[in-house]
Amino acid sequence: MAVALVTGGTSGIGAAFARALVARGYDLVLVARSTAGLESMAAELRPSGRSIELLAADLGDRAAVDRVAARIEDAAKPIDLVVNNAGFGIHTSFLDPDVSAHDHGFEVMCRAVLVLSGAAGRAMVARGSGKIVNVSSTAGFLTMGSYSAMKAWVTAFTESLAVELKGTGVGVTALCPGWVRTDFHNRAGIRASSIPNSLWLDSERLVEACLRDVERGKVISIPSVRYRALIWLARHAPRAAIRSISGAISSSRRKPVTT
Repeated sequence: MAVALVTGGTSGIGAAFARALVARGYDLVLVARSTAGLESMAAELRPSGRSIELLAADLGDRAAVDRVAARIEDAAKPIDLVVNNAGFGIHTSFLDPDVSAHDHGFEVMCRAVLVLSGAAGRAMVARGSGKIVNVSSTAGFLTMGSYSAMKAWVTAFTESLAVELKGTGVGVTALCPGWVRTDFHNRAGIRASSIPNSLWLDSERLVEACLRDVERGKVISIPSVRYRALIWLARHAPRAAIRSISGAISSSRRKPVTT
């Protein structure tokens, strides 16, 4: 029976992945910080008849990341698909002397992705098959602070990993969503009303489109024609124009109380 591991699997895009994968017949290993959140998600999914394993781990804690990596590399309980989804918004100024928010972001959205992708790659190459999905963002094609920089890293890292794993039977995909209707934006302190309705995506449709791209072997998944067109423009527009657009978007956001 195929098994998928999803980090940040109790809300937002991660929960959408969990539901979609269970519907496709996967057993799950759900990873999240909150034990209560994990239990709630498991209660929702278990009537499907699939096995739901829970792993409480704060991916900002390196020891916890190592525990998740060890689970991924457990040859007795192989993982067929790893979805590195855990993340959060960061709107702290680069000039703020307190860099703790940036540090935490690097640990969760860069280092953990590196470590868990490496663990998955090693285990999957040994078996000659497997899939890795790293949830990045279209924000990585813009210049909106630490979050953009970290997601740009995730996309470049995923493409580089795909190059390294070519011919091994292991597929790697970076999912680059735009604005998705989840609670992410409220938690990140972003005014949803500042975003045009036409740019919102549905999380379930987003995940289904991504999984189709994974099956096709696509390395970069940008669901929806409108976002593919916008990102094509972003890739070809003058960088000065991208910085101007990024500044306009950033000015519409409020600073969150905490993350």
